[in-house]
Amino acid sequence: MSRLSLRTPILLLATITVAAALAAGAPMPARAQAPVCGAVCVDTRFVEAGGVRYAYRVVGAGDGPPLIMLNRFRGTMDEWDPAFVDALAANRAVILFDNAGVARSSGTASPRLAGWADNAATFIEALGYENVDLFGFSFGGLVAQELTHRRPELVRRLIIAGSGAGYVEGHNVRAEAIAVATKPVNVDADFLYLFFRDTPTSQEAGRAHLARLRQRPDAFAARVSADAWRAMLSAGSDVGTAETSLLNRAPQLRHPVLVANGVEDVMIPTYQSFALAQALPNATLVIYPDSGHAFMFQYPERFAQEVDRFLGAR
Repeated sequence: MSRLSLRTPILLLATITVAAALAAGAPMPARAQAPVCGAVCVDTRFVEAGGVRYAYRVVGAGDGPPLIMLNRFRGTMDEWDPAFVDALAANRAVILFDNAGVARSSGTASPRLAGWADNAATFIEALGYENVDLFGFSFGGLVAQELTHRRPELVRRLIIAGSGAGYVEGHNVRAEAIAVATKPVNVDADFLYLFFRDTPTSQEAGRAHLARLRQRPDAFAARVSADAWRAMLSAGSDVGTAETSLLNRAPQLRHPVLVANGVEDVMIPTYQSFALAQALPNATLVIYPDSGHAFMFQYPERFAQEVDRFLGAR
């Protein structure tokens, strides 16, 4: 395979401050005010559609399309970092949910990627939305792409974080990572290995992330069953060969896409993010330093600002 040319633009990341504006008497930008009741305390709601009772939470509010969060392998609503969710929700409605057959939602998890996409679309339409923004993390990034291919009119903009195309020659999910991710029970050390870089600073950020997850009183009251996560593995295999890779369909996806990852992802190699961004006709690529698969939980405010710029602050 020939070496990948880096023609996709990489954004220079900068910390945005408001001190100068405040000193001059300018009003505080809207992003600076987080929701009063954020991800830690917002109520869990339910909606029924297609024979499934979907569990979901809404954080924040706004006039524009909501941001629908599509989760990782074995992920539930409780695994979204509240610091990141609250930062995202400062200017828009952010909707977390458990897809069919996952944790607090009823139904059966589909063994096919198309099933995950269709169930997500059913949930979105059950809430009355005709146009949304999608955020897909890891396995959720595959679901987000499949949903956008199948229902392009439903999606305005797309964010693919810590994910890729399913298959990129020479740069696929490592056997060691799969072995850890599929343990019957994962402990903190597993998450630190899978999601954060093996450096003191990244590991410290990982421990802070795990502590934030435990702030919600009912955190982890429902888990992903073995049947559900095995269905996720099966669904991911739908794009797991050179012939079925999402790279083959990427040129057809004309939506604006933000692709982002940490500089060293041990779950889905960062090279997949480069390859996907190059194949997409309207993609921007951002790589974060000293971080891995869950870079956005290491840099919650910083990446939320990037998302804000991409979606358009409201």
